[in-house]
Amino acid sequence: MKNLRFILFFLITGLTLTMQAGDNYPARYARAPRFRALIYFEPGAEEAHVQFDRQAITFFHKLSYGEGFLYDVTTNFDEYAGRLGDYSVIIMLNALPGSAKGRAAFEQYMEHGGGWIGFHASGYNDRSTGWPWLNKFLGCGTFLCNNWPPQPALVRCETRRHPVTRTLPREFVVPASEFYEWSPSPRKQRNVKVLLSISPRMYPFGIKDIVTGGDFPIVWTNRDYRMIYLNMGHGDESFIDATQNLLFTNAFRWVVSRDPKGNPFDK
Repeated sequence: MKNLRFILFFLITGLTLTMQAGDNYPARYARAPRFRALIYFEPGAEEAHVQFDRQAITFFHKLSYGEGFLYDVTTNFDEYAGRLGDYSVIIMLNALPGSAKGRAAFEQYMEHGGGWIGFHASGYNDRSTGWPWLNKFLGCGTFLCNNWPPQPALVRCETRRHPVTRTLPREFVVPASEFYEWSPSPRKQRNVKVLLSISPRMYPFGIKDIVTGGDFPIVWTNRDYRMIYLNMGHGDESFIDATQNLLFTNAFRWVVSRDPKGNPFDK
């Protein structure tokens, strides 16, 4: 009798959901994973970066609950170079492909509609990087300076009309991190849309290494690609704040939603 009650309950629940799933029903339930994501990180990187990376993997794992999407994690980008097209988005956690093979595959993937979310050192480059395409892709120059040690920062939304920032406050405090300033600033590129920047009210910014001024974007997108860069990614405090977690979730959803194969969230 008890088993029969359970069966009847599930049958009635399923029938109810089916009847409700008309044009006016306010939810859209997935019947299969919506897309695939590839997460890449370097386990041999500096400790504070790996701390962030491992917490980020847990964060994205939680977003996948119920197989809303499938993901793979790799520390060997070259191993996936021939099948990047299987993924709607590549999430790079403080890491960039270093080999000629990996770089060429990533370039081709992005130039043909691939999706990318990069955190912190995944955008770091200087004169020794030797990858001109990366600056074209990022829409900024090379590393200029940084605050040290990591500390919280007051940031401002440059716009609240963008899907990534529309649910965020105009200003808020992000958890402690090391933030990079670039030269030239991404703001000077016509194809770049800056979404978040360090508030000028933070200057002088730092305790040991002090940034005294300048344009300081920390989240932006190059509109020539399906990408977003977020400068957060140092240490073990990046996922303690609900507002910043919302920013990360918005960024992830927005990049995936623009897949040229179709928006998986509409299915």
